[in-house]
Amino acid sequence: MTEIRTDVPHAARIWNYWMGGVDNFPADRAAGDAVAQVYPEIVVMARESRQFLIRVVRFLAAEAGIRQFLDIGTGLPTMQNTHEVATGVDPAAKVVYVDNDPMVTSRSGIYVHADYHDPERIIAAAGETLDFSQPVAVMFMGVLGYEASLDEVRSIVRRTFEVAAPGSHLVLWDGTNTTPSVVEGAKRLAENGGVPYILRSPDELVGLFDGLSLIEPGLVPITRWRAQGDFIDAYGAVARNG
Repeated sequence: MTEIRTDVPHAARIWNYWMGGVDNFPADRAAGDAVAQVYPEIVVMARESRQFLIRVVRFLAAEAGIRQFLDIGTGLPTMQNTHEVATGVDPAAKVVYVDNDPMVTSRSGIYVHADYHDPERIIAAAGETLDFSQPVAVMFMGVLGYEASLDEVRSIVRRTFEVAAPGSHLVLWDGTNTTPSVVEGAKRLAENGGVPYILRSPDELVGLFDGLSLIEPGLVPITRWRAQGDFIDAYGAVARNG
């Protein structure tokens, strides 16, 4: 069994702290506070990312007819998780969570222990629950910055989504290098023991949807995807294949 260290900062627990959760320890809170000192908007970003997830999953389930969800890099459960939102629209909706973190457990639905660098393993394991001959939503929610190479990120997204049936949707959001303070916040996170996180430009993120049809309003700050919030240094989008 992998040892769970509580004396060093942990990415999922830091995010849980910013989200207002309880699954975190002093080392996580110290690292989270160090980031918030130079980029206080991180708390808003964390909580708005969940509101983005809620809006997206409701749209997919209620308007796009999606009944299968593959949530990759899900992190620690907090409130209004993917399975809760999806089954709130249709109790028959199926959700598979994927994470490579021993701290992360699924409190409902199906959990796959895998790394997003191994899409083939993810698809094989998720295929025991999901039917990839039918439309599915593939979700990368604020996790692709853990990979430094943009080429590798493109490969991960392509290899994961290429098996999805026509009518499937790709969903992602990520932090962007759109203001100096968010860049300083990412630097402070790494300096305080957190896993380095690569911020990318909106143009780099929109390129991950090449070949797909973006759903209105396209790639926008997550606070403005079918909402009227203030600007935040995080962009997201939903796109359809077929």
